[in-house]
Amino acid sequence: MVLIEIGAAIANGGGSWPDDTVLGAAQELAPTLEHASRDRVKAAVEDVLMGRDVDLALEWLMQSQVLGVLFPELVATVNLVQEPGRQHKDVWAHTKQVVKQTVRRPLVRWAALLHDIGKVPTRTYTTNGVHFHGHAWVGAKMYDKISQRMPFARDERQTIRFLINHHLRTNQYSEHWTDSAVRRFHREMGPHLRDLLDLSRADITSKRPGRRKQLLEQISALAERAVLLAEEDAKLPPLPGGVGNAIMTAFALPPSRLIGDLKRSLEDSVARGELEPRREDAYYVAHLARQRLVPGADEALLERLIAEGGLDEAGADEARRAEEAGAMEGPHRGIEEDDHDGDPERPRPGVLACGHDPHNDPCVHRDADPGDAVYEDS
Repeated sequence: MVLIEIGAAIANGGGSWPDDTVLGAAQELAPTLEHASRDRVKAAVEDVLMGRDVDLALEWLMQSQVLGVLFPELVATVNLVQEPGRQHKDVWAHTKQVVKQTVRRPLVRWAALLHDIGKVPTRTYTTNGVHFHGHAWVGAKMYDKISQRMPFARDERQTIRFLINHHLRTNQYSEHWTDSAVRRFHREMGPHLRDLLDLSRADITSKRPGRRKQLLEQISALAERAVLLAEEDAKLPPLPGGVGNAIMTAFALPPSRLIGDLKRSLEDSVARGELEPRREDAYYVAHLARQRLVPGADEALLERLIAEGGLDEAGADEARRAEEAGAMEGPHRGIEEDDHDGDPERPRPGVLACGHDPHNDPCVHRDADPGDAVYEDS
């Protein structure tokens, strides 16, 4: 356990390394960690992750072969090239910087440490550049095996897995998202929203002020819009005012108790998160048709109303599966032209999608000033 404690001392004590003799001894002793208490190992690694100089400590654990014993998935990211011809821009260097930049909450730092392990099995080369399609979803699956080796509590395990699986989600946001799309994002992220946004901010490693500013503003805009809509939703009724009339018109129904019952059914579905609030009338009519909640309605009419209602939950689930498969990530196209100024009007695609920016300097070396890297405390 003393090997990890050396890492914790580096992370919390100014970043000074032991001499090479200690490093050599650590490499010989590292295999003994296979038999160490998992609870003690987890606690010791967490002490490292919470340190201010965590990037230097992680490099010590890598070179001392401690990580090779505990997390071989991380060792595989060393020298994993994200761009042809840029050997120093590997996934491991990026990972160290993301962990350092992440707010110092344990579960977010665990997620930052493991967020890109899925890039190892998903990296492919095409004429358009390097791709890591589906690496977030694959990384979450890989984490399942890691969680069997580390004694995470159930809620901890679920949170870390969720953050790894969804760490690309904010990259998809644009001002063209509808309010309903933002509401859906907010609902699906649930209690993990704050952690996810903080991880997304840390995943920006660009040193170009214009590019970094644009990406941070994108995340902030999404966060502010989600909060604003949530506040509005708390003040307003869940259904639009004319939905009762829309139900009567669509199903050719007269005013009756049935209309009130159908509206209450819709309100209950909104409260359960099955439907979004304050959508267009056709959205709610289609739900009633899909669930066959109107007695005696003709099947042909029901099918037409369903089609007019737009994307249903099954279609939304299919879109989510496409996201998990990497269909929404886009390629990592390589290096921008040398004179590119980071203008957000013409950004290079794939920065957050790949969790890496080609203009990021290598992670801080052990002899560098620890203040060179950006970090954010909670």
